[in-house]
Amino acid sequence: MGKGEQTRQAILDEAFSMASCIGVGALSIGVLAERTRMSKSGLFAHFGSKEELQLAVLREAQQRFADIVLRPAFRQPRGLGRLRAIVVNWLSWTREANLPGGCVINAAAAEFDDQPGPLRDEVKNGLLALRRVLAETAAKAVETGELRPNTDVDQLAFELEGIYQVAQQSRRLLDDPHADRRALVAFDRLVADHAILREKE
Repeated sequence: MGKGEQTRQAILDEAFSMASCIGVGALSIGVLAERTRMSKSGLFAHFGSKEELQLAVLREAQQRFADIVLRPAFRQPRGLGRLRAIVVNWLSWTREANLPGGCVINAAAAEFDDQPGPLRDEVKNGLLALRRVLAETAAKAVETGELRPNTDVDQLAFELEGIYQVAQQSRRLLDDPHADRRALVAFDRLVADHAILREKE
């Protein structure tokens, strides 16, 4: 990585951390220049506009999510073990990514859900990609015989997202120390509803 790329990544690291606390919408070249003690012109050399900076932060968030949540989970054999690993990693990802203000993607979804444009499109596409991963992973559990053949994997993915959302709210807003445990209990019950019952031998 060249010096220019290193500088850009250092700026992006700072912007990513800031976005966790103030939101992607509040990020600007001016705010970041003050925080990094760089000139605005220096930042413009790396990010030509506020929107380009914000898009870069959203893409960075998706990349880090993949590195922390998805890739380690996909080392597990396909099936329910892999799906559970995704959920476990997902619940702890903001801590692993050192995000003091919570999930950048989650916050951006609330920020841009009614603001048409590239930022909304970026968030939407990222969340749709995650939903596809969840559904495809559940489909593998159907193939392995762990879930019933008639399992609606899209519905299952939808409900998994709901579990994550309420866990985040419970942990961050309601100060529930048991939020992650409750989320995993909810996951296990959801999976049990679709699991193939096996008679004891």
